[in-house]
Amino acid sequence: MGMCADCIRGDFDAVRRHIQRAHARTRQLFALPEVAPSARDGRLCTLCVNECRIAEGAVGYCGLTFGSRAMGNVQWYHDRLPTNCVADWVCPAAAGCGYPDYAYSDGPEYEYKNLAVFYQACTFNCLFCQNWHYRQSAHLKANVTPQRVADAADAETACICYFGGDPTPQLPHAIKASQLALEQRRGSVLRICWETNGSMHPRLLDRMCDLSLESGGCIKFDLKAWSEPLHISLCGVTNRRTLENFERAAGRMRGRPVPPPLVASTLLVPGYVDVQEVSQIARFIASIDPEIPYSLLGFHPTCFMSDLPTTSVRHAEECLAAALKAGLKRVRIANTHVLGREY
Repeated sequence: MGMCADCIRGDFDAVRRHIQRAHARTRQLFALPEVAPSARDGRLCTLCVNECRIAEGAVGYCGLTFGSRAMGNVQWYHDRLPTNCVADWVCPAAAGCGYPDYAYSDGPEYEYKNLAVFYQACTFNCLFCQNWHYRQSAHLKANVTPQRVADAADAETACICYFGGDPTPQLPHAIKASQLALEQRRGSVLRICWETNGSMHPRLLDRMCDLSLESGGCIKFDLKAWSEPLHISLCGVTNRRTLENFERAAGRMRGRPVPPPLVASTLLVPGYVDVQEVSQIARFIASIDPEIPYSLLGFHPTCFMSDLPTTSVRHAEECLAAALKAGLKRVRIANTHVLGREY
């Protein structure tokens, strides 16, 4: 972006146009709308915070047409458990918490697998996206039924995790697939989990909470930044809905403390997502419930921020200390293997 976090947080109005141009250039490369469409004669989409008005045959900010809701632009694969998951340290698959109601064993579920469902669309435009390659498959059509996804959850599948991109722009599809899978697997453990930026309509969030609470799954919120100017600069979209939804989910899910139904994470982007950001995010989480697990993730240079270094050990440890000081009781650095040397 050519500017630091302090400049963005200090006087966003002075840099706003530069930020907007930077995001527009990145989206042009993938034939995506530069901003959320607002066609006068378009249909209003309320699935996410962007609330696009999409003209006939056009696509929304996420890259999908209005009529593609019934079918999914989605791929999936199976991971043997325990797998590399933001919540693996507190979830039934690796820790056995919630056994026997929500887990097959009181330890790691070595004999089972996770169905990883990757939705190829997103409501944000993160310049540091760790899964950006899906945009190179924009030519793929939304042609997968919810039933096909549900059928992939075979007898060895202990959990389904929806991620991407983000499941938000295709939540009606994911919710239907979850309902079908749970019905087909009635009487056995099948946890429904989500990794999301939290930008969905609150009513859709409520349905996600219901599915996770019922099944023993969790919702993993990626809280990318606290400062709204910084969030817009990094992700192209406000974080207000995300923070509101996180608090809403916490209120909905207090009734089932084990296994933890809500988990937060933050990617430590060098030079941007610093101790100041993590401290404020952690204080926000702690004000809701200090027991909510919080994972700090090491950044790997990629996408449009490939010129940045990896997160250093010092950066990660300082953020860990700040989160604990803010009052959170369950914090960890999740992927220490990617951390670089101090700088």
